[in-house]
Amino acid sequence: MRKSWLLCVLLGTLAWGQAQQGTTAAPPNPAQANPAQVPSAAPKAPEPAAEVPENAVVLTIKGVCPAVPKTAASSKTGAGKTAAAPVKKPADCKTEITRAQFEKIASGLSPAPTVPPQLKRQLEQALPRFIAMSEIAKEKGLDKTDQFKQTLKIATMQILTTQLQRTVQDEADKVPETEIADYYKKNPEAYEQYSLDRLFVPRFKQVVPDEKEEGKEPEKLTEEQQKAKEAADKAKQEEGEQQMKKLADELRARAAAGEDFVKLQKEAFEAAGTKVESPTVNLPKVRRTGLPPAHAAVFELTVGEVSQVISDNGGHYVYKVLVKETLPLDQVKEEIHNKLKSEHMKETMDKYTNSFQAVPNEAYFGPAAPAGPGGMRQGPPPHMPRPQMPPASAQPQAQPPAAQAPPSKPN
Repeated sequence: MRKSWLLCVLLGTLAWGQAQQGTTAAPPNPAQANPAQVPSAAPKAPEPAAEVPENAVVLTIKGVCPAVPKTAASSKTGAGKTAAAPVKKPADCKTEITRAQFEKIASGLSPAPTVPPQLKRQLEQALPRFIAMSEIAKEKGLDKTDQFKQTLKIATMQILTTQLQRTVQDEADKVPETEIADYYKKNPEAYEQYSLDRLFVPRFKQVVPDEKEEGKEPEKLTEEQQKAKEAADKAKQEEGEQQMKKLADELRARAAAGEDFVKLQKEAFEAAGTKVESPTVNLPKVRRTGLPPAHAAVFELTVGEVSQVISDNGGHYVYKVLVKETLPLDQVKEEIHNKLKSEHMKETMDKYTNSFQAVPNEAYFGPAAPAGPGGMRQGPPPHMPRPQMPPASAQPQAQPPAAQAPPSKPN
């Protein structure tokens, strides 16, 4: 069985590819992809692999042998050493990798305690090729070239940078329970949840074409007639806009008097000439970040209170607070943990990236290019290879999204 030292051959190369995940483009959104390119059904998830012992061989690479030291025949008479003769590769040459050895390599790519199935399979496919090709490269002496040494320096720095980021993440993840409880206590409004009724009044009336004019060829107008028509249309639109604003105020007063929002919503759409079905007046439970900033005054209302008319480019809105509750700490603990973790990571990384300043000689480098954190250009030099390995998500998990804001004009 091959020694574990050979299994470290790929670690630097694979980690280099892994370090690039922060700059690679996000995968396309299936909802925005070409329908012809989107599979009709998600592939069936593979069944979990059976548990195997750590010393069991999980990957055999035939044709690759452990490195064998060269033999040197020395003259017993002191005539000096003769040239070393390489040992011939045996016909049954093979490298066997155990589960423990395989997972040790995988740990350099993913900080997860267990190897994700996708990473496991893709590493199994890439590892034999990298091991075999790197051994051939060594036989050709490519590991002795100056270019290799310089490339290795850059790769080492990038790997260390990735390791630093992982360390910062691990340290930031250790948020004390007391800090979480203290944040919850100091920010109670962030964890208030509301049940709301919303009345929407369109800003404009729908233009209803004259039945007599339908199907007729548009009349050719002179420039003066066209201007007069545009002025009349604008005046009609402004009049309709004023009528809808007045209607919104009237419906708001009736809502405050206790009338049903469903009935009022239907009246609003009928008055606007809107033929589509009235939107649902009862909104899903929402938190303070779930409405547009201009509607934030709603969260200052008491239960049962109706808001003033809130207007924007889409129309006019009236809200009524049905229920106001504060989510318990246990329910939002993970959310607070992730928020504080992200803040701690940013604070630490900002300190590191601001600890130095790069001053390039523009006479040599030319005009400044867009720079990433610390003034370094993103990505490796053009000659550096990027092995295609799966991402190992070293970034913190995103905070759970707040309830989405309603559209300016409900569907």
